[in-house]
Amino acid sequence: MPRRIRPLLALVLAPVLAGCFASSGGSDAAGDARDGSRLRVALAFPPAENLSPYGADATILSRLGVTEGLTALDANGAAAPALAASWRQENDRTWLFTLREATFQDGSAVTPAAVAAALTHATQAKPVPAALSGVTLTAKAEGGKGVRITTGAPDAVLPLRLSSPSLAILSGKAYGNKDKQTKADPVGHATGPFELTKVLGSTAATLDRYDDYWGGRAQAAGIDVKFVADGTARASALRTDQVDLAEAIPVAQAATLDKATREATATTRTTSLLLNTRKGPFKDAALRAAARQAVDTSAFAKGVYEGYADAGAGIYGPAVTWAAGKRTEPVGRAKAGKPDKTRINLATYDNRPELPEVAQVLKQQLEKAGFEVTLEVREYSRLESDALDGKFDAFVGARNSLVDTGDPVGVLAGDYTCDGSYNLALLCDKDVDRAVAEAAEIAGTAERQDAAMTAEAEILGTDAVVPLVHQRIITGVGTDVRGELLDPYERTLVGIGTRR
Repeated sequence: MPRRIRPLLALVLAPVLAGCFASSGGSDAAGDARDGSRLRVALAFPPAENLSPYGADATILSRLGVTEGLTALDANGAAAPALAASWRQENDRTWLFTLREATFQDGSAVTPAAVAAALTHATQAKPVPAALSGVTLTAKAEGGKGVRITTGAPDAVLPLRLSSPSLAILSGKAYGNKDKQTKADPVGHATGPFELTKVLGSTAATLDRYDDYWGGRAQAAGIDVKFVADGTARASALRTDQVDLAEAIPVAQAATLDKATREATATTRTTSLLLNTRKGPFKDAALRAAARQAVDTSAFAKGVYEGYADAGAGIYGPAVTWAAGKRTEPVGRAKAGKPDKTRINLATYDNRPELPEVAQVLKQQLEKAGFEVTLEVREYSRLESDALDGKFDAFVGARNSLVDTGDPVGVLAGDYTCDGSYNLALLCDKDVDRAVAEAAEIAGTAERQDAAMTAEAEILGTDAVVPLVHQRIITGVGTDVRGELLDPYERTLVGIGTRR
């Protein structure tokens, strides 16, 4: 049996395809004896928004090779060509993107007009995609291959922003619903190497190879997806050869898999405790400080995650390699108050199986400090809307700090500003908004990173978020699978070189 190309090597050898993390999968699929094989994949998160590309489901579409944007992220986190072959900045607010020759899965051409229309729909989506939080843009066709994009304010990282899975380009037929501003149907209307052909609600989906994909014909004939929220069931499915790839294997199940079938990838994902700053007990900064002081992060990294994580240091973890050297102390923290049996409700989800255990340990730590805690655990799709509406006092979630844009400022704008679309802490603080806005205006990479860390210090100073651990994600990979795409941004899993 040939040796599997390891993910790190794949990053070096890969062409600019499928989020720029495709492995060098061998010969062209035509004539390959495995040409007719299909991949069986178990995903942890069922669609929460009917596979809308504008929210959390966007990464499902990206990981399965269904959708693409104008740009992608390369192995270093920089913007790389995708549907746009090249681009140039015309002035501080205007960029011209030149499209490559490509077609949508419904057979229509990827034209400047179609791309401009797709981006316009994204700007009108409700809620706004996280990648566009605090950003206004207009897109117009320019000649036969150009798309001119103008932003309301200077946006130094626009090419990076456009790599977001939530800004995928779909054909005009995707927006046939009367509610054109908020609906987009990716089934058969995307541009990736795999086409969604059937979606069975929140349980399964079928994808077939799109033979006219601009980047080359995929080596797998298709993908059969099962959405399996239970982590033990995902591990069991891999162990019994029911699936070829299983994402987010629980730490507790890792030892049940053969070493050759589990891959641990350092990611930019941080598990945090988010405190509702708008209403309830944690509207009081002193009680937020008391909650933060009650938390012992070492108990999670060593205990719950059994070494597959690092203790929480900030919003950005060790996989964001520049962050540690630029981190500063939190600004303006309140003096801790006394909980005095203050009642709080704490919520989390079980799609990532460690989270309920994290929440249980947190419950014990908070109760020891004097809080009275009620714990609620649900499947994520049944929890998200209530969390965003502020129905919980505290929430434990795992968030990839670079998944939305690849820009460190992007997650701050989306998660911690007054207008943020994924602001689970419901934080609205003028000093935080100012720091994030100042960071967003900076073009230089190093200077932007410095400003992001200044904003992080402001955010941590509010105690709206308490970073717990920085995760390493375990993916189950069958022994006969080649070319799996494992990247720290968690945007990719299957591409044209993925096969068995």
